[in-house]
Amino acid sequence: MSHHSRGTPAPSTGERILIVALTHQRNDDLGALLPMLLAQAQSIRDAHASVLVVDNDPAGGARCLVEAHGEPDTIEYLHVPSPGIAAARNAALAAAASTDLLVFIDDDERPVEQWLQHLVRVWRQTGSAAVVGPVVSEFADELDPWIVAGRFFDRRRMPTGTAVDTAATNNLLLDMEQVRSLRLAFDERFGLSGGSDTLFTRQLHDRGGVMTWCDEAIVIDVVPSARLTRSWVMRRAFRSGNTWMRTSLVLAPTPLHSGFARIWLGIRGAVRVLGGAFRVVAGMVTKRMDLRARGARTVARGAGILAGSVGSTYVEYRRA
Repeated sequence: MSHHSRGTPAPSTGERILIVALTHQRNDDLGALLPMLLAQAQSIRDAHASVLVVDNDPAGGARCLVEAHGEPDTIEYLHVPSPGIAAARNAALAAAASTDLLVFIDDDERPVEQWLQHLVRVWRQTGSAAVVGPVVSEFADELDPWIVAGRFFDRRRMPTGTAVDTAATNNLLLDMEQVRSLRLAFDERFGLSGGSDTLFTRQLHDRGGVMTWCDEAIVIDVVPSARLTRSWVMRRAFRSGNTWMRTSLVLAPTPLHSGFARIWLGIRGAVRVLGGAFRVVAGMVTKRMDLRARGARTVARGAGILAGSVGSTYVEYRRA
């Protein structure tokens, strides 16, 4: 096990790395991803990397696919039938108990060449608790001009080495020794609403863990046509506002702080709704689709914050 203090470079040989793909009823995507992950694991010469598929489908529908893909020492299958992505993420943390590094990737993503090497390199250079990489979207279909104008699938990019304070688990390396010392786990109250990764990384940051950006470690997000609609963009904006509010309330250290956060963020939510509505109107008057699109999303995000401030939870991953 590697022992190094936070912020000092880690020793550079022999780490045990577990690459985890969480999946739920997406065998076509998973079938395309698995050979790529095995290739990434084999490309790391001076460390031992293996792949774990955590299947959150109650029926365990990915088992046969995973077992057809390789040797038990390079790829393993873990069935987590209890609903909610937070439970699946916690199962991954438990499975990584004896490894040095845990790397999360989504089942509908595709890593670029040397993705894993880039993440590990930045971790070795910085000794960070987490290394975060960019997600670049590719599309199954032509985009609605409204979505293009709003630039809704443009994700953040920044120079390698930049410190970040929040991240998703769609392209995330975790130093397991530091995760354990910071006593971090995914909050299962966020299992079906989404946002347990936002809360986890905000807690990591609040407890003194350093998260560092690695701009070379790109994963491609293959966006299905079902997500290329205005209604999906608006629902996702509402959910992200709602999640931000709810994670902020969990992070509040006392009931008094929580009360202040509820009021202050509620006001900010209302300001977003009004400001977004103003941009929509301005966009209609000036015939500027970008203003209309971005204004509409700002309204949706503000409405999600407001809903969270009065205790409402938007359940994005509702199960039948």
